[in-house]
Amino acid sequence: MKPKSMKRITVMMADDNREVRKAFRIILEAEADLEVVGEANNGKQAVTLVKKLRPDLVLMDVSMPMLNGLEATRQILKARPATQVLMLSAHSDEAYIIESLNAGAKGYLLKHSSIEMVCQAIRDVHQGKNVFSASIPKRLHKRSPA
Repeated sequence: MKPKSMKRITVMMADDNREVRKAFRIILEAEADLEVVGEANNGKQAVTLVKKLRPDLVLMDVSMPMLNGLEATRQILKARPATQVLMLSAHSDEAYIIESLNAGAKGYLLKHSSIEMVCQAIRDVHQGKNVFSASIPKRLHKRSPA
């Protein structure tokens, strides 16, 4: 049971794979300090829902229809700068990571990251830290967003 007095981190998920969203919802909602407030199946829907739901953080996939996660991140942060974005992607290409950081994402995790790492990354990004999967080269961690 979740304590009512605890301020939970509100999370919205944006991924075009329904099964991925379903799995992460189950994982995140098992954590007492995390609350899933919405799900988007494309980038355009993600932007619209962030404006409506005002989550603390968006767990964002890079590759989605209608509007990819990179452009959705730019639009979300322009419309609602208080919302933080954490990329969760199957793509480990350096170009995606750099573009994500340039778009304003605070971290980049690969989808094969452990459950514990994803939950801790959400907490860390919420506290203002940048977070990356261990396999992402250290030199990319130091890149400052454009």
